[in-house]
Amino acid sequence: MNISSRRVFIKQAATAAAVLTYARGPAGWGLANTASSKLHAWITTGEDRFKELVVEPWRAATAAAFSGVEIDPSRRFQSILGFGGAFTDASCYLLSRMEPEPRKVLLEELVGAQGLQLSVGRTCIGSSDYSRSAYSFDDSTAPDPELKNFSIAHDREYILPMLREALQANPELFFFSSPWSPPEWMKSGNSLLGGSMRKQYFASYAQYFIKFLEAYRSEGVKVGAVTTQNEVDTDQDGRMPATLWGQEYEGGFIKEFLGPALHKASLDTKIWLLDHNYDLWGRVEDQLSDPLLAQYIDGVAWHGYAGTPDAMTRVHSAFPSKNAYWTEGGPDITAPDYATDWAKWSATYAGILNNWARTVVAWNLVLDENGNPNIGPFKCGGVVTLDSKTQRITRSGQYWAFAHYSKAVRRGARVIATKGTLPGIKHAAFANPDGSYVLVVTNQGEEREAGFRFEGSTLNLNLPRNSIITLQWS
Repeated sequence: MNISSRRVFIKQAATAAAVLTYARGPAGWGLANTASSKLHAWITTGEDRFKELVVEPWRAATAAAFSGVEIDPSRRFQSILGFGGAFTDASCYLLSRMEPEPRKVLLEELVGAQGLQLSVGRTCIGSSDYSRSAYSFDDSTAPDPELKNFSIAHDREYILPMLREALQANPELFFFSSPWSPPEWMKSGNSLLGGSMRKQYFASYAQYFIKFLEAYRSEGVKVGAVTTQNEVDTDQDGRMPATLWGQEYEGGFIKEFLGPALHKASLDTKIWLLDHNYDLWGRVEDQLSDPLLAQYIDGVAWHGYAGTPDAMTRVHSAFPSKNAYWTEGGPDITAPDYATDWAKWSATYAGILNNWARTVVAWNLVLDENGNPNIGPFKCGGVVTLDSKTQRITRSGQYWAFAHYSKAVRRGARVIATKGTLPGIKHAAFANPDGSYVLVVTNQGEEREAGFRFEGSTLNLNLPRNSIITLQWS
């Protein structure tokens, strides 16, 4: 065999081996996408990852006093849009560098019907901190209010191709998009890094959104919702793409420019307020009290870095017609429990979903072993880590927490009431459109027994330490 042939053979053999590795998927992968009268269960704990679990069936309740968790399907709350992650510049770049067949297998695992079944994707309007460079879609050296230099050429290189591949794996993916910065000439300080928006460019910026949405649509990617700004209340000390948006400016931009522009362009793209932390609930309530602004708002995008999730319930109680969406949160790649903190994430999700959120969306879907590419100051990890040298995949604890929700809870499911307090235990329940029910139970403490009651039936579960159990029945 000559040197050239040998190189081809080695490359083909390595690719085939990688495909086999990816195709095996997570050990013990169970499917949870059909209704059945049988009680199905899956567990993550210790060395087990979403492993099928045999449990005793529901039994008729006795007359004895009950001291566990009660599930009440008659009390129904918000419908679920889905679970997902961010297709950042960084994630799309890493995916684009993979060999085609292993990449296809990974995308099928993340968003496909036989995999994690993630169904919501976040994209960035221009660069975020998790990009290879700072850029916008109109990087003119001089002000360009007519947007003559607008271009999404950057995204055509590898972002849009990866979004289209993801759509091949799951045509029902719902995308929403957030900017980290307008073009620098629209801002005080004339930089993508920090600063604030100039009011004189509001009309141009509204058209910038329209051009982005129409350009993406022409590339085969429909964006279902936008936020005005990722994290409106910080400029990140000028260390990464970011922009301050005062409450008055955000409200004025939406009601006087962006909302009317979407209507005039006949786009059904929804607008989500804030895209920032729970502790800014007061700002949201003030904004939604303005009927001229509220008419354009579908809901509020929330982050969980500050405050508590009951802020979403507070806003819902005041404005019940407005939806809540949880749009960002991810693991720390440097944390020793990056791959095993599933109970922490599952408990977080239970708190989010029991406070009216229709989505749970992770930050970067894919990053490398160092949390890169990254031009910002924060070290995050991906839902999965893709080793830059070996292409080996490591699945995070957040990934395994997602499995217990995203593989069992369908789009259109309704959150249903659960009642009962058990130390260290979190729970969330759902009624699927197909008539099946789902209960996710998370134990962050030591091993214990817990009882559950549903419509006159009960069951007992052994909950190992640091565990998640999902039950599905009809």
